[in-house]
Amino acid sequence: MPTVILARKATGPESFPVRGHITATEYLHQIGVPHLRPCTAPFDPGYDLSTVEGHLAQSANLMEVLKISMACWIIADETVTRRKVAAAAAHSVPTVTGNGLFQIAVAQGLIESYLDLCADFGVIRVECGESHTELPLRPSLIVKMAHARGLEVQFELGGRFSATETIEQMIDQGDSWLNAGAVQIAVPAGDAARGSSYFDPLGHFNPVFAERLVRAFGLDMMTFSAPDPCTQYALLQHFGREVHLCDVRLEDLLNVESFRRGLHSVAFSNEQLHPGPPGPAASA
Repeated sequence: MPTVILARKATGPESFPVRGHITATEYLHQIGVPHLRPCTAPFDPGYDLSTVEGHLAQSANLMEVLKISMACWIIADETVTRRKVAAAAAHSVPTVTGNGLFQIAVAQGLIESYLDLCADFGVIRVECGESHTELPLRPSLIVKMAHARGLEVQFELGGRFSATETIEQMIDQGDSWLNAGAVQIAVPAGDAARGSSYFDPLGHFNPVFAERLVRAFGLDMMTFSAPDPCTQYALLQHFGREVHLCDVRLEDLLNVESFRRGLHSVAFSNEQLHPGPPGPAASA
């Protein structure tokens, strides 16, 4: 006759109490993941309204600023674009426009009209640049015009320098905009062949370029363009969780922020990203 083993309900000191409800925030604290301020600026390349609203509902707490990128927002249905900006504001996420339209406004002599439009749409910040056009006005005057409309300014490095463009030229350029009142300097991926990139011509991460800019401006005043996982992970592993990233696709935001918090096999092994010591469990 087969032996029947009956399970016995655990009692006494060997039993484990069931705590019950626990939130994700409490668990992250327990495993040593620190509370971080938003340091990533995702971009909307022209998604439909419901997609943008969905990402805001899900991840607004992880967004430093939302870039309404390229020219998509200006040719889409205006009501929809305004609703996107309003949705971001409702989640306390500021919005910034990309610098392409700014440069077109410069070329067409319509900087003030462009700034009027941005302010009327409710965006908080405009990105300026001069990679494809010559600025006829001093940075201080452009920033003054933006401030008069309640707009902040950030500037993307790079310009119509010669083939001998140097990091020093870019630093001088960034300094002129920061001194004029820009709130942040955006760093494009750059040109590896000319040595103005954080990747070498073979695609290997080369931090010399980025480190030189960080020494000049400080990590908190810069945001690095990181449109793909390779760039995102390389910058996070090298500079740590305080590095600011921009041009991140909305659908990549959660992966980037998981990596930033050490919740990824590679990041968990990185000294700068590894979670801290486990914290105490919250009382029931």
